[in-house]
Amino acid sequence: MGRHIEIYDTTLRDGTQAENFNLSVDDKVRITQSLDKLGIDFIEGGWPGSNPVSVEYFQKVHGLHLRHAKIAAFGSTRHFKNKASKDANLLALLDARTPAITIFGKSWDVHVRDALHIELEDNLLIIEDSLAFLRPQVEHLIYDAEHFFDGFKDNPEYALATLGKAVDGGAETLVLCDTNGGTLPHELQPIIERVKQYLAGLEKKVKLGIHAHNDSETAVANSLLAVSYGIDQVQGTINGYGERCGNANLTSIIPALIFKMGLACEVRKHIDRLYSASRFVNELANLPHYRYQPYVGESAFAHKGGVHVSAVKRNPLTYEHIEPEKVGNFRRILISDQSGRANVLHKAKQWGLKLSASDPLLSSIINELKELENQGYQYEGAEASFELLMRRALGLQRNYFKFESFRVMNHKYRMDKPPLTEATIRLFVGGDEVHTASLGDGPVNALDCAIRKALTRFYPFLQEMELVDYKVRVLSGEHGTEAKVRVLIESRDKVCSWGTVGVSVNILEASWQALVDSINYKLMKEDKKK
Repeated sequence: MGRHIEIYDTTLRDGTQAENFNLSVDDKVRITQSLDKLGIDFIEGGWPGSNPVSVEYFQKVHGLHLRHAKIAAFGSTRHFKNKASKDANLLALLDARTPAITIFGKSWDVHVRDALHIELEDNLLIIEDSLAFLRPQVEHLIYDAEHFFDGFKDNPEYALATLGKAVDGGAETLVLCDTNGGTLPHELQPIIERVKQYLAGLEKKVKLGIHAHNDSETAVANSLLAVSYGIDQVQGTINGYGERCGNANLTSIIPALIFKMGLACEVRKHIDRLYSASRFVNELANLPHYRYQPYVGESAFAHKGGVHVSAVKRNPLTYEHIEPEKVGNFRRILISDQSGRANVLHKAKQWGLKLSASDPLLSSIINELKELENQGYQYEGAEASFELLMRRALGLQRNYFKFESFRVMNHKYRMDKPPLTEATIRLFVGGDEVHTASLGDGPVNALDCAIRKALTRFYPFLQEMELVDYKVRVLSGEHGTEAKVRVLIESRDKVCSWGTVGVSVNILEASWQALVDSINYKLMKEDKKK
């Protein structure tokens, strides 16, 4: 096995700069936990001095027990007019109390003059001074050389001098950034070799990293080439999210490092989580999955017909560059009922359900799953709904209540006041009919309150359950307001959280489906304890 490569994820900071990519604080915490399980070495949580969301994230992340990943706070070198010890940005980085701090500085003389409006020597001073101030107070200190490749092309001696000052300040890793994403692969080698020669002359051991943007569609290629030239840390984002055209895509880079280049990294131990991690980020960002994405896309290992299908059935290597299971994906023969069998069996084992490959119910579950997926259901981020589906197919799911009807009314009684929303439901628990109503902050909240009001006297533990997230996605824009929607709900109790899903042309019907699944899952969990 080759040398060890550090994987540095910046989805929570650089990724959130992408258009239409938004995460709540709780979303960021959940993604942090997912990336830790994947084996990511560094997770950049954000810029603590920039907004309240980042500040709250760093407060919450201290309560997490991470198995491997180290959280990094991100910021800039000090303002030229401030002493390092008095600079608000640097102090905010220290207040975040993270094991790693990453700061960026200017490598391009154009930016020093036109953006910072200071002299070139002044920029060298603030780079060294900022890092020297942080060095004794943090475990890992990383320096991002912003616009390094453009700066090197314009003024190589000055760009190298900024790296030298970062080394003098105590940076353990220097990250070469292609911030504008304009560098092409053939340009990398001479620049990286010159950097290595320069650093060798300083006689101080330091790691090199690469941070590539995708404006020329070369971020993944540039990152992999940089590693082949001796770079030891790769920065990027899950699914390549980032400003403008995005960042280097870690879901493509990581499997290439492991399976193609034979290099070591912590993610190697958990690489089969890559597919689920990719989809988890999409779901929490409420964005569609890009089906044609390499390695983790739905179509990455899909075979439609003719010669391909015949060959793949005999030997998958004929039309697949790696085995899909290695990254947690699965092969799809689009005209066959065999796709997804391994995934269903894996989930059955995970949930303690007795289901074998020869069981006729397996085909029944797969067929139902296919039909539901055709209707728009997706179970990434909604595994509670999928477990309930499997339990119903196996005859293991109790009917805790029987739903009869519901009605939701919005009354806009004054234009300067919010509308009043009331939900009325009718259901049966055993032989008892329950007919009740509840007000809420919107129709979904009213429905949630009404069903909980109806069921709590039968199942008191529902009081400890709460709805913590609600997302709606329009599945097709072709039919305007008549389009189907998918509703994803996250619920939690004192022990854990779970996701459920509903699909309908009616947003309230889709929401009801997800709510009912959420409550059924909670009731099923309590049954397991008995």
